[in-house]
Amino acid sequence: MQDLTFFDRPPAVVAPELIGARLLVDGVGGVLVEVEAYDEADPASHSFRGPTLRNAAMFGPPGHVYVYKIYGIHWCLNIVCQRGSALLLRALEPTDGLAQMRERRGGVPDRHLCSGPGKLCQALAVDRGHDGLSLAGAPFALELANQPAAILTGPRIGITKAVDTPWRFALASSRFLSKPMSAVESHQR
Repeated sequence: MQDLTFFDRPPAVVAPELIGARLLVDGVGGVLVEVEAYDEADPASHSFRGPTLRNAAMFGPPGHVYVYKIYGIHWCLNIVCQRGSALLLRALEPTDGLAQMRERRGGVPDRHLCSGPGKLCQALAVDRGHDGLSLAGAPFALELANQPAAILTGPRIGITKAVDTPWRFALASSRFLSKPMSAVESHQR
Protein backbone atom coordinates (compact mmCIF):
# COMPACT_ATOMS: atom_id res chain seq x y z
CA MET A 1 0.00 0.00 0.00
CA GLN A 2 1.58 3.24 -1.11
CA ASP A 3 -1.16 5.75 -0.18
CA LEU A 4 -1.08 5.85 3.60
CA THR A 5 -3.74 8.60 3.82
CA PHE A 6 -6.18 5.66 4.19
CA PHE A 7 -5.01 5.50 7.82
CA ASP A 8 -5.39 9.23 8.51
CA ARG A 9 -8.87 8.72 9.98
CA PRO A 10 -10.36 7.67 13.33
CA PRO A 11 -9.30 4.10 14.18
CA ALA A 12 -12.87 2.81 14.64
CA VAL A 13 -13.57 3.91 11.04
CA VAL A 14 -10.42 2.34 9.59
CA ALA A 15 -10.67 -0.94 11.57
CA PRO A 16 -13.61 -2.60 9.78
CA GLU A 17 -12.13 -1.61 6.41
CA LEU A 18 -8.90 -3.39 7.31
CA ILE A 19 -10.65 -6.73 7.91
CA GLY A 20 -9.95 -8.96 4.92
CA ALA A 21 -6.77 -7.07 3.95
CA ARG A 22 -3.69 -9.14 3.15
CA LEU A 23 -0.65 -8.30 5.29
CA LEU A 24 2.82 -9.71 4.64
CA VAL A 25 6.07 -9.11 6.51
CA ASP A 26 9.04 -10.21 4.40
CA GLY A 27 6.63 -12.33 2.32
CA VAL A 28 5.07 -14.08 5.33
CA GLY A 29 1.51 -13.42 6.52
CA GLY A 30 -2.10 -13.66 5.49
CA VAL A 31 -5.57 -12.15 5.74
CA LEU A 32 -6.39 -9.89 8.68
CA VAL A 33 -9.41 -11.30 10.50
CA GLU A 34 -9.40 -9.41 13.82
CA VAL A 35 -8.33 -5.91 14.92
CA GLU A 36 -9.01 -3.60 17.85
CA ALA A 37 -9.16 0.21 17.76
CA TYR A 38 -7.61 2.58 20.32
CA ASP A 39 -7.45 6.39 20.35
CA GLU A 40 -5.92 9.14 22.47
CA ALA A 41 -9.15 9.80 24.44
CA ASP A 42 -9.45 6.10 25.31
CA PRO A 43 -8.27 5.22 28.85
CA ALA A 44 -7.30 1.73 27.58
CA SER A 45 -4.93 3.22 24.99
CA HIS A 46 -1.17 3.54 25.44
CA SER A 47 -1.50 7.12 24.16
CA PHE A 48 -4.03 8.22 26.80
CA ARG A 49 -1.41 9.93 29.00
CA GLY A 50 0.48 11.47 26.11
CA PRO A 51 3.69 10.67 24.25
CA THR A 52 6.46 8.60 25.83
CA LEU A 53 9.54 6.85 24.44
CA ARG A 54 7.56 3.59 24.33
CA ASN A 55 4.51 4.93 22.45
CA ALA A 56 6.23 7.57 20.28
CA ALA A 57 5.20 5.82 17.05
CA MET A 58 1.51 6.35 17.97
CA PHE A 59 2.12 10.09 17.66
CA GLY A 60 3.93 9.74 14.34
CA PRO A 61 2.62 9.52 10.79
CA PRO A 62 -0.44 7.44 9.90
CA GLY A 63 0.32 4.14 8.19
CA HIS A 64 3.38 3.41 10.29
CA VAL A 65 3.62 0.61 12.83
CA TYR A 66 3.75 0.74 16.60
CA VAL A 67 5.29 -2.35 18.17
CA TYR A 68 5.40 -2.93 21.91
CA LYS A 69 5.99 -5.81 24.30
CA ILE A 70 3.23 -7.03 26.63
CA TYR A 71 3.85 -8.90 29.88
CA GLY A 72 7.55 -8.59 29.08
CA ILE A 73 7.18 -11.55 26.70
CA HIS A 74 5.02 -10.99 23.59
CA TRP A 75 5.38 -8.39 20.87
CA CYS A 76 2.20 -6.69 19.62
CA LEU A 77 1.83 -5.08 16.18
CA ASN A 78 -0.31 -1.98 15.68
CA ILE A 79 -0.96 0.31 12.73
CA VAL A 80 -1.05 4.04 13.50
CA CYS A 81 -4.12 5.97 12.37
CA GLN A 82 -4.71 9.61 13.36
CA ARG A 83 -2.40 11.14 15.98
CA GLY A 84 -2.40 9.08 19.16
CA SER A 85 -4.52 6.28 17.71
CA ALA A 86 -3.77 2.81 16.43
CA LEU A 87 -5.19 -0.55 15.47
CA LEU A 88 -3.96 -3.61 17.35
CA LEU A 89 -3.68 -6.52 14.92
CA ARG A 90 -5.15 -9.41 16.93
CA ALA A 91 -5.33 -12.22 14.38
CA LEU A 92 -4.83 -13.20 10.77
CA GLU A 93 -5.57 -16.23 8.66
CA PRO A 94 -2.14 -17.55 7.60
CA THR A 95 -1.78 -17.95 3.83
CA ASP A 96 1.80 -17.06 2.85
CA GLY A 97 5.02 -18.48 4.24
CA LEU A 98 3.31 -21.27 6.17
CA ALA A 99 6.56 -23.23 6.59
CA GLN A 100 8.30 -20.26 8.23
CA MET A 101 5.31 -19.59 10.49
CA ARG A 102 5.09 -23.24 11.56
CA GLU A 103 8.80 -23.27 12.39
CA ARG A 104 8.65 -19.97 14.32
CA ARG A 105 5.58 -21.13 16.27
CA GLY A 106 6.88 -24.62 17.07
CA GLY A 107 4.57 -26.68 14.89
CA VAL A 108 1.21 -25.62 16.35
CA PRO A 109 -1.87 -26.26 14.17
CA ASP A 110 -2.32 -23.67 11.41
CA ARG A 111 -5.47 -22.37 13.11
CA HIS A 112 -3.29 -21.26 16.05
CA LEU A 113 -0.35 -19.80 14.14
CA CYS A 114 -1.62 -16.19 14.29
CA SER A 115 -4.69 -16.37 16.57
CA GLY A 116 -3.60 -13.66 19.00
CA PRO A 117 -1.38 -10.56 18.93
CA GLY A 118 1.69 -12.28 20.40
CA LYS A 119 1.27 -15.36 18.21
CA LEU A 120 0.88 -13.15 15.13
CA CYS A 121 4.13 -11.30 15.88
CA GLN A 122 6.02 -14.52 16.59
CA ALA A 123 4.77 -16.11 13.35
CA LEU A 124 5.67 -13.01 11.30
CA ALA A 125 8.97 -12.40 13.18
CA VAL A 126 7.87 -8.89 14.19
CA ASP A 127 9.77 -7.26 17.05
CA ARG A 128 10.77 -3.82 18.35
CA GLY A 129 13.02 -3.36 15.33
CA HIS A 130 9.86 -2.83 13.24
CA ASP A 131 8.56 -0.02 15.49
CA GLY A 132 8.00 3.18 13.54
CA LEU A 133 8.44 1.62 10.09
CA SER A 134 6.13 2.60 7.24
CA LEU A 135 3.65 0.18 5.67
CA ALA A 136 4.47 1.78 2.31
CA GLY A 137 7.49 -0.45 1.74
CA ALA A 138 9.64 -3.38 2.79
CA PRO A 139 9.42 -5.40 4.90
CA PHE A 140 5.66 -4.79 4.77
CA ALA A 141 3.15 -5.40 2.00
CA LEU A 142 -0.49 -4.52 2.61
CA GLU A 143 -3.29 -5.01 0.12
CA LEU A 144 -6.84 -4.01 1.04
CA ALA A 145 -9.66 -6.44 0.36
CA ASN A 146 -11.71 -5.79 -2.75
CA GLN A 147 -14.63 -7.96 -1.64
CA PRO A 148 -17.14 -6.89 1.01
CA ALA A 149 -16.98 -8.91 4.21
CA ALA A 150 -19.41 -9.59 7.03
CA ILE A 151 -17.86 -7.93 10.07
CA LEU A 152 -18.67 -8.56 13.72
CA THR A 153 -18.23 -5.73 16.21
CA GLY A 154 -17.91 -6.22 19.95
CA PRO A 155 -16.04 -5.21 23.10
CA ARG A 156 -12.26 -5.42 23.16
CA ILE A 157 -10.57 -8.13 25.20
CA GLY A 158 -7.59 -8.32 27.55
CA ILE A 159 -8.04 -4.79 28.95
CA THR A 160 -9.26 -3.40 32.27
CA LYS A 161 -10.43 0.09 31.21
CA ALA A 162 -13.21 1.01 28.76
CA VAL A 163 -13.99 -2.71 28.54
CA ASP A 164 -17.43 -2.16 26.99
CA THR A 165 -16.23 -0.02 24.09
CA PRO A 166 -17.28 -1.99 20.97
CA TRP A 167 -14.02 -1.49 19.09
CA ARG A 168 -13.12 -5.11 18.38
CA PHE A 169 -13.74 -5.96 14.72
CA ALA A 170 -13.62 -9.46 13.27
CA LEU A 171 -14.42 -11.40 10.12
CA ALA A 172 -17.73 -13.11 10.91
CA SER A 173 -16.93 -16.45 9.30
CA SER A 174 -13.33 -16.80 10.53
CA ARG A 175 -12.07 -19.75 12.57
CA PHE A 176 -8.73 -17.94 13.08
CA LEU A 177 -9.86 -15.38 15.71
CA SER A 178 -7.96 -15.00 18.97
CA LYS A 179 -11.16 -15.74 20.90
CA PRO A 180 -14.71 -16.50 19.77
CA MET A 181 -16.80 -13.39 19.45
CA SER A 182 -20.33 -12.68 20.54
CA ALA A 183 -21.35 -9.77 18.36
CA VAL A 184 -22.75 -6.46 19.51
CA GLU A 185 -23.62 -5.86 15.89
CA SER A 186 -22.88 -7.27 12.50
CA HIS A 187 -22.54 -5.28 9.30
CA GLN A 188 -21.34 -5.54 5.73
CA ARG A 189 -18.28 -3.55 4.86
